[in-house]
Amino acid sequence: MPSAQSAARATRSAARVIGLTALVLLATAPRASAAEGWSLAPAGGGRPSFYAEGAPGAVLQDTVSVTNPGGHPVTVRLSGAGVPVVLAEPAVRVPARTRADVPFTMTVPAGATPGDRPAALVAKGSDGRTAIARIHLRVGGPALSALTVEHLAVHGDRITYELVNRGTTVLAPRLAVRAHGLFGRVLLDRAPRTLPVRLAPGTRTELSEPWPGRPTLDAVDVRLTATAAGGAHDTADTAARFVPWGAVAGAGGALAAGAAVTAVRLRGRRSHGDRPAEPLAEEAELTGAAR
Repeated sequence: MPSAQSAARATRSAARVIGLTALVLLATAPRASAAEGWSLAPAGGGRPSFYAEGAPGAVLQDTVSVTNPGGHPVTVRLSGAGVPVVLAEPAVRVPARTRADVPFTMTVPAGATPGDRPAALVAKGSDGRTAIARIHLRVGGPALSALTVEHLAVHGDRITYELVNRGTTVLAPRLAVRAHGLFGRVLLDRAPRTLPVRLAPGTRTELSEPWPGRPTLDAVDVRLTATAAGGAHDTADTAARFVPWGAVAGAGGALAAGAAVTAVRLRGRRSHGDRPAEPLAEEAELTGAAR
């Protein structure tokens, strides 16, 4: 007959086995962590974004998927941004651990210029989260690369200007800067370099070029040349005059003071040396007539 100690040891062994089994089950069971929320993506898998192409006025079709891996249902409201979008279901309720596919159409704006146009599908969930699926839309038509340099000016030690994309393609502009002083002396000569901006069709950006060590007294002509892929090219010129106004004001004050002193001295000399002579007394009239 087994003793009480043997029975206790058997009970403890069984408890350890049950505990280990529970740990294994917990480790292998699927977990829905707080970071595992619903997601938005193009249907079909394998596409990080939507890619579409069409002429102005064209209506394009696609499908978006809302996946809910969590343990609770979620309601998601969908909308478009950048282009007109019509969804089969603007609001969709996605049960736990399921996926909902929502067809939609997007219309290329009738007045859209050829080239790339950014757009997106935006989803807002009942849990407060927001997700975005990007749409890379290319508007059909002839590609035109055109760029202008506008409002060029010199302000102290900076050269300011604007670049405007007048074409239908996204531009990565390059800029060259050159300045001449009196008699053609080169004051600034910067080789073409790519600027840290990308210009979408129809957009403009304000930029500036630093000019350390600019002349303090000179008349300069500044030229900016902007280029971009596809043959985009433009040049702008402006003139500036550098004058040390502080020194000029000081010299002018000194000249004015000197002129005032000279005038006072001249007045003093006239008051002492240029007095009119006193008239002579009239002499008695002498005649040769007999009395």
